Amino acid sequence: IAHSLNEAKITLSGVPDQPGQAAEIFGALAKHSINVDMIVQSSSINQEATDITFTIPETDLIIAESTIKKIQISVVGNAMRTQSGIAKTMFETLANNQINIHVISTSEIKISVLISSDYYELAMRSLHSAFGLDV
Repeated sequence: IAHSLNEAKITLSGVPDQPGQAAEIFGALAKHSINVDMIVQSSSINQEATDITFTIPETDLIIAESTIKKIQISVVGNAMRTQSGIAKTMFETLANNQINIHVISTSEIKISVLISSDYYELAMRSLHSAFGLDV
């Protein structure tokens, strides 16, 4: 179990669903040395626009009233490739503790979720227990 405090979530709605849009957005962030972590894109039914949600370090976020502070928590390890049920255990543990997931991102060795920072301690304790890490 790994975690990162002070993550900020940004959602861009109504981005034209055309080649080059993501490159333009993330290229502009890169020019300012802003590291992007999780990225989720969802297309609308009409396929003309898309929403792009991503996380960045809170310290790189221009302060704005609409910014919502979140936390990123990840389950990391080679077992992700070889053991089934890792995602189920993670999601079930969070659900059993009434912790809402805002964003999910996965790779071969990592599952990351974005949750409210209000639930950070509960999520960490619960996930450590669920995976037998609270020795």
